[in-house]
Amino acid sequence: MVDRLSTLQIFQSGISTILDKQADLARTQQELATGKRIQSPSDDPSGAVKILDLEEDIRLVDQYQRNASLAEGQLAVEETTLSAVNNVLQRVRELTVQANNATQSPETRASIAVEVNARIEELVALANTRDGNDEYLFAGFQAQTQPFSRQGGTVTYSGDDGQRFLDIAASAQVAVRDSGSRVFLAVDAGNGSFDFAADPANTGTAVVAESSADGSFVRDDYTVTFSQATPADPVTYSVTDSSAAVVATGNYTPGDAISFNGARLVIEGTPEDGDSITLDSAPKQSIFDTLQGIADALENSAGTPSGSAAVNNALASGLNNLDQAIGNVLEVQSDVGVRLNRIESQQSINEDFNLQLQTTLSDVQDVDFAEAISKLNLQLVALQAAQQTYVTTQGLTLFNYL
Repeated sequence: MVDRLSTLQIFQSGISTILDKQADLARTQQELATGKRIQSPSDDPSGAVKILDLEEDIRLVDQYQRNASLAEGQLAVEETTLSAVNNVLQRVRELTVQANNATQSPETRASIAVEVNARIEELVALANTRDGNDEYLFAGFQAQTQPFSRQGGTVTYSGDDGQRFLDIAASAQVAVRDSGSRVFLAVDAGNGSFDFAADPANTGTAVVAESSADGSFVRDDYTVTFSQATPADPVTYSVTDSSAAVVATGNYTPGDAISFNGARLVIEGTPEDGDSITLDSAPKQSIFDTLQGIADALENSAGTPSGSAAVNNALASGLNNLDQAIGNVLEVQSDVGVRLNRIESQQSINEDFNLQLQTTLSDVQDVDFAEAISKLNLQLVALQAAQQTYVTTQGLTLFNYL
């Protein structure tokens, strides 16, 4: 009985040895097949944890790269749209300069107004541009709602002031669009400090030729009123602020500057008694209102001297507002360009970081093929030796038993 038990133990030991050698060989073959040194966490617990951390970091970087590509695409669409908007504004400016000419008649100005109105429709269409995800570019957070609509001569905005951001790195995010309010609505008017407008009831021919403000400009709403008691008297002016306090007076001379509180106006033509020009301090005006004001002035122009002065004042103000609008669009477009450059730079950084992570991951988990092949050969020899030993031991045991 003792001999048989010892024999059984010998057989079991031999089989266990063979199975162990086969397991070692299979693990090495699996390493060579997958190229991975760690097949299960038990192979290297600390290495397995490090692999999980590295793989998570790689997934995050890949997500940042996808975000960057998405942001790049959306900003490219916005940049193209803003270029088209600028082209529309430049064309309207050309038309305004053309219309603000003494050779133009009410009829030719009315024909120019037709194209200006068409350009307003084109501008509204551009303001309602959608991106590749069928979302409105300039609606803020209300990306599924059409932001701009035109009824008659009024354009309304249904979006908000929101601005979407995307993370393109762990500590870096970029705005992927701009609200319609920033691009089209909250635009400085006039010369940036004030805008002017002639009283529609004026009967004279006074036209504002220049307007400017220096650093000492006192922000307020002002009114320049002209007086001439009798035709023999000189034309005088009086400037009052919003509280009706007089801030400047003098005799009016065509072409001479009227200066007060840091503001400067050069007025040409001959005003009538009671004519006035108002100054709106630090105004904001939508681009659509600017274009509509130009169209309205062209449509309603009259052939009288006072009518010509009225349209000249309206178009001069419109040109100032157009320049502000063009400057605002160019500023947003420049900002978009900066963001695109930033994305490109961050993408390069992400690629380098990803390469470092991949290299570190490879060092931790990838198998050394030369070492693994050498180990495989040794394991094959060891398995063959174990199998041969088992066969030999089994034969001797059977012989002794007999």
